[in-house]
Amino acid sequence: MATAKPIERLERLGRGTVEAVSEIGFGAVLLVQSLMWTVVGKARRQPVRMSAIIKEAMEIGIRAIPIVAIMSGTIGVMLAIQGIYSLRTFGAEQQVTYGVAVSIVREFAPLITGILVAGRSGSALAARIGTMKINQEIDALVVMGINPVRFLVAPALLAAVVMMPAITFMADLVGLLAAGLYIAVELEMTLAAYWSQVIELVRPIDLFHGLMKSVLFAILIVMVGIINGAGVTGGAEGVGRLTTRSVVHAISAIIITDMLFVFVTTR
Repeated sequence: MATAKPIERLERLGRGTVEAVSEIGFGAVLLVQSLMWTVVGKARRQPVRMSAIIKEAMEIGIRAIPIVAIMSGTIGVMLAIQGIYSLRTFGAEQQVTYGVAVSIVREFAPLITGILVAGRSGSALAARIGTMKINQEIDALVVMGINPVRFLVAPALLAAVVMMPAITFMADLVGLLAAGLYIAVELEMTLAAYWSQVIELVRPIDLFHGLMKSVLFAILIVMVGIINGAGVTGGAEGVGRLTTRSVVHAISAIIITDMLFVFVTTR
């Protein structure tokens, strides 16, 4: 009995590792197939429908604008408050614009946007795919000769890749504006002077850095949602369980990817 527990733990670890590798491979295959159908779908008379892309774009991007704007503005004000408080110790509170502007554009705007979209749209995507699997709707698509990847995955992926940078850029503007309003009041600075500093300090590479991360986050959100949705078993309870798992995995993947991206691009 004493040796049974270590063996069981080792067996669970092995099974978990195999499942994780299998899911990563499944996601890679879905990504390649989605890109393939985007390119050759029209030639095979199964194009990725523009109406489906627009529908997904509305869900992933447009309907997420209010919450993203609220959170971005809040984060901008919080950074301004903390920046002024910290720099005032050294009598350098006038330099707060640099830290706030670069932090929002490079880090906070894409990260907050990715987390919010993962919790809002990624979970919805996982629930929808899981429900379709339980109701055998995906099998029905195959029977009708419709490729599920082309019909379900490719539109969501294309919409996310387009909309995530767009709403991240909006988050940049909202966060910078909210921070600027607080800085203008607290330091008695005009908004014109604040925006002049922002334009001078934020380089195009900083903006590109944040937008590129948002594209990676978009791919992760869609792939994690699809993978978890496709793995649903056990009815409605399974849908709820895998939906929660999808959110946890997506947010974890976003944070880890963010760390690795920053490490690689700042070396």
